[in-house]
Amino acid sequence: MERKVLYVTNEQIVTALKDTESRSKSNTHRIDRMEERQDNLDKLVSSVSVMAEKQERMEGDIGEIKTDVKALAGVPARRWETVADKFLMALVGALTAYMLNRIGIL
Repeated sequence: MERKVLYVTNEQIVTALKDTESRSKSNTHRIDRMEERQDNLDKLVSSVSVMAEKQERMEGDIGEIKTDVKALAGVPARRWETVADKFLMALVGALTAYMLNRIGIL
């Protein structure tokens, strides 16, 4: 069996080390940027979570407001119906009294 011996010069080793160091620095910068992006993403996720919670509360509040508005909107209608009923009763009573008076019963 024949063995091959590889001879590497000091210059080749220095060049390989420089390349490795350069890649290492580049990777370190990329990792730092990715960590910053991840931190920003985590903040965004937290913000969205808070917004979703607030939206749920707002939906409940809006439901309550709609119920209150419907109830308040019905109040004038009921008042108007009551006034109209009383007016009609008074008119019928007046007509009845007028007719009875014309007939001579009153």
